[in-house]
Amino acid sequence: METTAKSGDPKRFKFPRPLLREARLDFSFSGLKTAVRLQAEALAPLSDQDVADIAASFQAAVAEVVSVRAGRALARFKTELPDHRPQLIVAGGVAANRTIAAALDKACAAAGAMLIVPPIALCTDNGAMVARAGAERFALGATDHLDFTARPRWPL
Repeated sequence: METTAKSGDPKRFKFPRPLLREARLDFSFSGLKTAVRLQAEALAPLSDQDVADIAASFQAAVAEVVSVRAGRALARFKTELPDHRPQLIVAGGVAANRTIAAALDKACAAAGAMLIVPPIALCTDNGAMVARAGAERFALGATDHLDFTARPRWPL
């Protein structure tokens, strides 16, 4: 996505910024993904430039939503824990995308927070991320018995 977006115009398409004005901190990109699909279908057949512009416009929308949400989360952190310096830890494909990472870095700088991003090699493989999280927990002495039930969302 990022490679394709580099040659695109991020302002060509005005994709929605889901939940941008809501105070809650969760994400939903279903409306954005639908808007991208509908735009692609409306332009079909797509030229290489169309694809690049859609990718750039999509990436810009995601970067804005993620950075605004992160900024709100950091502000909430500072309100609830004023004696602690906020840190934002980002991993996965989001962290590997330089445009999104730059937007998050800017949000952190504005909030006086530290942005922590694992090495890129650990951001693109979920198995590596889970293994790293397990290694960090183990180093802290956290262990679990093997009779637990797997859950799709597991607190680290």
